[in-house]
Amino acid sequence: FFELHQPSRIYLTLTLVMSRQDASPSPQLPASDPLFHQQMMRLHRLQVYGRWLLVLFLWLLIAPICLWSLRDEFALWQDYFTWTAVRFTIVYNRIPVMGLALCVGWAIAVLLWQSRNILFGIPKDEQQRLAQQVWRIRQQGESHPLWKWVCGGEGSGE
Repeated sequence: FFELHQPSRIYLTLTLVMSRQDASPSPQLPASDPLFHQQMMRLHRLQVYGRWLLVLFLWLLIAPICLWSLRDEFALWQDYFTWTAVRFTIVYNRIPVMGLALCVGWAIAVLLWQSRNILFGIPKDEQQRLAQQVWRIRQQGESHPLWKWVCGGEGSGE
């Protein structure tokens, strides 16, 4: 009996959520608005800088600590390098290895993300997300933390 009523409750909840989302203001600016497109590109550039700053932070803070804790294993590798020694280093030094994997993983992820955007352009869903973020920044005005970098300076000829 409970299972028969559950789908109707889910459907009702989904329709209420969908109707609330449709009622919210959405960016209805024309695609040919050069100022809005410029602001979207500024926001995208800020995201690129932010991701690279995170990678730089990881490599400057976490990687040296992890490499320092693996210095004894590296000395052993210089004397007797085998793949078994590498395997034992990975198995018995999990935290430093995970720290280095985090650094390498983020660097590769940002490289692939930025390469995809350069080679194939920014995907439509990401463009829509950027447009919504720019719209929210515009609506909040100068009190938004990113206003100065995304929307500020239009009158100064930038």
